[in-house]
Order: sequence, then C-alpha cells, then structure tokens
Amino acid sequence: MPLLTRIRGPRDLDRLTLEELDQLAEEIRTFLVDSVSKTGGHLGPNLGVVELTIALHRVFDSPADRVLWDTGHQAYVHKLLTGRQDFSKLRGKGGLSGYPSRAESEHDVIENSHASTVLGWADGLAKANQLLKRDQHVVAVIGDGALTGGMAWEALNNIAEAKDRPLVIVVNDNERSYAPTIGGLANHLATLRTTDGYERFLARTKDLLDRTPVVGKPLYETLHGAKKGLKDFIAPQGMFEDLGLKYVGPIDGHDVEALESALARAKRFGGPVIVHCLTEKGRGYEPAEQDEADRFHGIGPIHPDTGLPIKAAAASWTSVFGDEMVKLGREREDIVAITAAMLQPVGLKKFADAFPERIYDVGIAEQHAAVSAAGLATGGLHPVFAVYATFLNRAFDQVLMDVALHKCGVTFVLDRAGVTGDDGASHNGMWDMSMLQLVPGLRMAAPRDAEQLRAQLREAVEVDDAPTVVRYSKGVVGPAVPAVRRIGGMDVLREPGTDRPDVLLVSVGALAPMCLEIASLLDKQGISTTVVDPRWVKPVDEALAPLAERHRVVVTVEDNSRVGGVGSAVSQSLRDAGVDVPLRDFGIPPRFLDHASRAQVMTEIGLTAPDIARQVTGLVSKLDGLPHSRLRSSGGTPTDRTETTEVEAARD
Repeated sequence: MPLLTRIRGPRDLDRLTLEELDQLAEEIRTFLVDSVSKTGGHLGPNLGVVELTIALHRVFDSPADRVLWDTGHQAYVHKLLTGRQDFSKLRGKGGLSGYPSRAESEHDVIENSHASTVLGWADGLAKANQLLKRDQHVVAVIGDGALTGGMAWEALNNIAEAKDRPLVIVVNDNERSYAPTIGGLANHLATLRTTDGYERFLARTKDLLDRTPVVGKPLYETLHGAKKGLKDFIAPQGMFEDLGLKYVGPIDGHDVEALESALARAKRFGGPVIVHCLTEKGRGYEPAEQDEADRFHGIGPIHPDTGLPIKAAAASWTSVFGDEMVKLGREREDIVAITAAMLQPVGLKKFADAFPERIYDVGIAEQHAAVSAAGLATGGLHPVFAVYATFLNRAFDQVLMDVALHKCGVTFVLDRAGVTGDDGASHNGMWDMSMLQLVPGLRMAAPRDAEQLRAQLREAVEVDDAPTVVRYSKGVVGPAVPAVRRIGGMDVLREPGTDRPDVLLVSVGALAPMCLEIASLLDKQGISTTVVDPRWVKPVDEALAPLAERHRVVVTVEDNSRVGGVGSAVSQSLRDAGVDVPLRDFGIPPRFLDHASRAQVMTEIGLTAPDIARQVTGLVSKLDGLPHSRLRSSGGTPTDRTETTEVEAARD
C-alpha cells in the first residue's frame, strides 16, 4: 500500500522512519507529475519543496502552529499532507485551489498569492501569540525571489526588533545563491547560535570584559570582529544577523533529517530565526530539471513522460506584445523595458535577448519599478513596464504621485487583465480600469485583437508627457475584428441601417466578439444595435456623447469591476455633455471570484452574450412599454441574473 494513501493529516508522518520518509518523498513527486501534467499548474516549485514540507509538518503542529506560505504556489505538498489528495480538478471549478484556501482546510492561512507578504503576516501573528500568551509557533516559508520585495524587508525590520518573540522564517532558496556548507563545524556553530546558553555566555563575556580596565573593551571588539568574520566565512548569515536575526544554514533542502534538526533548533529558540534551505526547483523530474527557462514553474497540460505540451501553443496576447516590443526596440533606441521578476511570463524574453542592456528586472518590486520608470523617463528614455494587471495594484501610489504628477512618459503594459479564472481571486485583473480612472492625465487602451494591440502599443509609446496603459487578456488572442469606419478615435464595428438605432453597445477590449454576438441576438428580437470599440477607454472619446444621443439606450460591456470602471466613466461623460440617455453597464460584480475556467467564471457572473442580450431586451421592452418576454430561455446562473437585474434596475 503506498505510503501517501496512509497520510490523512500531518501527525500521520510521526510514525514513519527516515527510510519511509524518503519513500514518501518519491511517491509525492510521482503523484505531482502525474496529476499536474493532466490539469496544469505550478509543478516545478512543488517538486522542490517535498522534503522541506515533510520536515515542517513533522516538527511543527499545524494548525495550532501556523505554517504560512509565500506566495502559496508551492503549497501542493502541504495540501497532500493535510488530507487533500484529490487533484483531479486542481484549479478547476469545484476542485482544489492552486493556492492555500481557508475554505479547503484549517491548515491554510494566507490566500493572498501576491509575493513578499508572508513576513508581515507572520509578524502580526507572532505579536498576537505574545500578547495573548499563546504557546504556539509561527513559521513563514518565503522563497529567495520574494525577498526582493520591499515589503519583506519592512517586515524583517519589525521582526528583528523583538528578540524574545518566537518566529521561524524559512528561506526556500531554489537558485542556489550560496554554496551549501557541510560538516560538523558548520552544524555545531549553527547549534551554538540558536541556544540560550550561548547567548548567556556572550552576554557574561561582554559584561566581564567591559569591567576590565584599558584592554577590556578593545579586546571584546577584536574578538567579536573575529567571530563575525569567521561566521561570514563559514556561512553567509552576516546580513541577517546584522538585523538581529539568528541564522541557521545553509541546509540541504532535500535532506529530511538535516531539515528536521535545523527546524527543531529554530523551534526551541525563543526569538526570530532564519532557516536557510537550499532546494532545487523541479527536482526529480528530468524535463523540469532540464528546462532552463523556469524549471516548469507553471505549466499547462503536458505529456508526463516527455514534458511536452499536449496542444501546440497558439499565438497569445503576450507573444504578440513581445514580438512588437522587439520591433519597437529596433526602431527606437530610447525604448527600454522593465519587469518585476516576470521576464518570460510577460513576454519580454525576446526583447532581453535582442537588447540585453535595455532590460531591467527589478525583482518582485512593483513600486520601485514604477518610480524607477519615472526616473528613466525623466532621463530621456521611454520605459515600458510590463506587469500582470493584478500586480499593478501594488504600485498605485507610484503611478499616481511619481509618474502622473510629474507627467512622465511611461507605458504600463498590463497582461492577464480581466477574468483569468484558474488562478483564483488574487490573480483576476479586475481592478485596473477602475483604479486608473482616478489618475489625472493617464491614457488607457484596451485593444480588441492582435492588430489593435500592435497599433495601440505604438500609439502609447509616442506619448512622452503622460503615463499610458495598454491592457489585454490572458491566453490565446482571437481572430481580427475589422472596423466598419472610425468616428473620432473610436472604431465602429457594426451599425444598423437606420437613423435612430435602439442600442449603442460600447465594447471594451477583447470582449468585441461577444459584443457582436449580443448585437446579433438583439437583431433577432428586432432591436437595432450599433457596436463601437472606443480603443482608448480613458479619457472617454469626445465623439461618444453625440453618438450616444442618436440612440435610445447605451450599454457598456467590460471585463473589469463594474464599480468605477469604463461604464461609470462613460456615464459621467454623458452627464457632463448633457446627454440624457439610459445606460446599463455590464462587468464583473464587486466580489472575489472563485477559481474556475475563464468561461465558467464569465457564465457564473452573467457576463455572456445571452445573459446581456436578455437584459438589454428587457430594458428596450420597458422603453417600449411592452412586457419583457423575450430571450427568457437564455443561459447563465439564475442567482446572478436576478442579482444583476436588481442592481442595474436600481441604477436607472
């Protein structure tokens, strides 16, 4: 009987011998490769933390002891050891989340999968334990990459302040930044550094030498300096110990016995301790180990034997952007690119290969990236900062006060905008168009297809006196959506043969095909519809108000929160222009969305062509004074349709 099937909770690990733990580690790796190859997900990071996770759950008593994961994409092994072994619908509707989830287990604490936050959480929980006199432990697992984030160092500054507040910080170093130190001396010094006896010895020695006339203080400083130099030579803990944090390591992150020994010492110490573990991302799976790009950090469905994708990759929004950036780089020497530790995912790898001196990876530091971009622009360059839409949330103040206030020509390219689906609540890019509406002078584009992405990116980098934004969806870019004609800066995608159409449908970005489908459904109900793509959704085009005035109702459709989004901006623009036309805004409701496929999420929130057509038909029928009986059989979730109808009726 496989050992893994006998693990229903962390305490089941206590009965296993070291040999059985090694066998369990191999079973877990086999399970991960088999399962994640079917569903897709974060494979490489989890293959690298198998032994570390086993050791954590053997030494600490979760959930009484809080084990926290940053960012959480390496918590699959944690899920397996806490009773969650059905990975058949991983990241799918009704299945396990790809990140920790409080709804799944009491062993999960942090659902926010934005990096560098775990140490702040740990600091707060440790303070709560101390104040409430709870004899419990807090363990924060943070990757070496997340230590590039400023929030991590802000937290370390506070954590180090309390020498008597227990907190264990496990640095999962999977890039082998330091060579592992082995041998009895290193292990002995690590033990000494985390024992109260050693600390008392140092204190007594200092007190004695301080009272020794003439030579006491100089002698102590000499000895202290020599000790510090010796420790830095043997193990690179100086930076952490300068902050006042005890350091253990480096530890072989794939040696369960060594890990347990180090974690047990850290657990016994009565203050904050760094345990530095060296792990190998993708360990035990040759295709991942041989992947130079990211060791299979995140994958779609693959053939488990070869690691090759099951489906050939189609052109994505990201790849279109990446190719166009290379062309722009060849044409303009002033264009530089910035990434926050996401070079490959945001499509800048080709640019980096072509122009290595013009690419800046700032680490997981979006705030710094935005301010640095302002400096680059002020220095005479045009920076393009490519980032996931959800991560720009972290740099709002810098966009507002550093880039926009100073009228800096910086282009922000927002990947994975709108509903992303399978990565869950923290990764949906559903706030950017609301958040950025507040920024004076900023211009924002939402291209509908690849051709428009290329064109609008070029328009964006031509602006040198204000920030510009280009945002697009996750996944495969759809077919070209041609325009009938242009009005002002807007593209008309469809217009009926009548002077007084019923509906002006404002389509935002990649939702253009769906909006054309809505217009087709409305046409079957005898409702004439003009479909327009504003291209630049901020500011609202001046030509929109007079166009809206020629219609009976205006409808906006966006894959952004309905609160403060494009619909709100269009409504305000019409009011300012004195155009009194009913308006309905369709978008994402103001709530966190559960993980599922993008299509499933869109159906759940009622953001589908049949749902929207049904509601627009109802509005037009109301204007006609007719009972609403059309399109009653359209799809969608009844609860969401009712909720949306009630909310939007209240807005009229």
